[in-house]
This record gives sequence, C-alpha cells and structure tokens, in this order.
Amino acid sequence: MKLIFLHGLGQGPESWDKVLEALGLDADTACPDLFGLCGDREVVYPALYSALEDYAGGFVEPVLLCGLSLGAVLALDYAIRCPEKVAGLALIAPQYKMPRTLLRLQNLAFRLMPERAFAGAGMGKKELIRLTASMMSLDFRGKLDRVTCPTLILWGEKDTANAKAAGELAELIPHGTMREVAGAGHEVNLEAPQELAAAIRAFYERL
Repeated sequence: MKLIFLHGLGQGPESWDKVLEALGLDADTACPDLFGLCGDREVVYPALYSALEDYAGGFVEPVLLCGLSLGAVLALDYAIRCPEKVAGLALIAPQYKMPRTLLRLQNLAFRLMPERAFAGAGMGKKELIRLTASMMSLDFRGKLDRVTCPTLILWGEKDTANAKAAGELAELIPHGTMREVAGAGHEVNLEAPQELAAAIRAFYERL
C-alpha cells in the first residue's frame, strides 16, 4: 500500500524527513510537493485539489493518505470524493469547515508582512494570500459519511486553534479515532516526529 504524505502550508516535502526516518516501515512512501503538482496552473484550492486527484488517482491500489493542516484538508476532500481510492487516512490538525474569521485575520496579517518573510514558504506573498482566500468557502459538513476508510485524527497538545475541530471530526467520521500528541504544537511532523511516526506505524499495521 502506498503511503502518501501531504505537507502543510509553508512547508515542503522535506518536512516529513524525520517522520520517515523514524517510521521504520518496509512500505512504499511518497512526499509530493503539493505546489509543484500544479505545474503552470495558478495555485488556488480547486487547482491544488485537482492536481492531487490526478496524482493519487495514478496509483492502481488504494492509498493511505497522511496530511498536515492544508494536506489534511486535501486528503479529507479526496477521501470524500474518491472513497474507493483511499485505504486509510491520517489527518493531522485538520479542519472540516474553514474558520473564515481566522483565515481573514491571517490574510490581513500576511498583507502587513514584508515579502522576505515568505521565503521558504513555497510561494510568494500574493500567491499565499490568494490560496488561503480560495479556501474560505470549504465546508465538508454533510459529506463526511462518504469517508468509508479507517481514519486516524491527530493534533498537537498546544495546537488550540485546531484541537476542537479535530475532536469533532473524529466523532463525525464513521470510522474515526483520535489522538493528542503531547508537547507538540501545530507542526507535529517537525515538533514530534518520533511520536507521530509511532502513531502512523501502529495505524498502518492495523490496516
């Protein structure tokens, strides 16, 4: 089974390096550059999702998707639209209905920041603002029963902005289980790679 790791906003494929090192699984893994998948297309959410669907749909066997934040939203969306293609989901700091007020405040903060602050984010300031604005209307309520695969939902103990939604999602998805990662904030893959790898390994072995 292919394990596909989807990074968060402001991250890249390398953000999974320590998790993969600790994972210790004899498994086929991939960490695509989400923004690179879009090619020449404008990086807005519909294009980003379409690129992921093309990428993941290219594998013959159902895949296990593991996503953080933006990656978790994309993974959840794919499992809703293409349930037959997903064997399992590991969602870290997910949202199932975008917090519009928070996103608007975030975009306002982005506008006040200098361009150099976005170095290493995978895209420039204008592109990042455009992407987050394109996600504001996302709302998966009423569609979560389409997720038929086992789902592990994780969040960092210090990630108060996403803890509530993660806990709610675990109850709303038919086969959802949840786990808090002690001592970690939002970027669990960078802050607690050993603990995250252990949780993913146990989930993979159950599948």
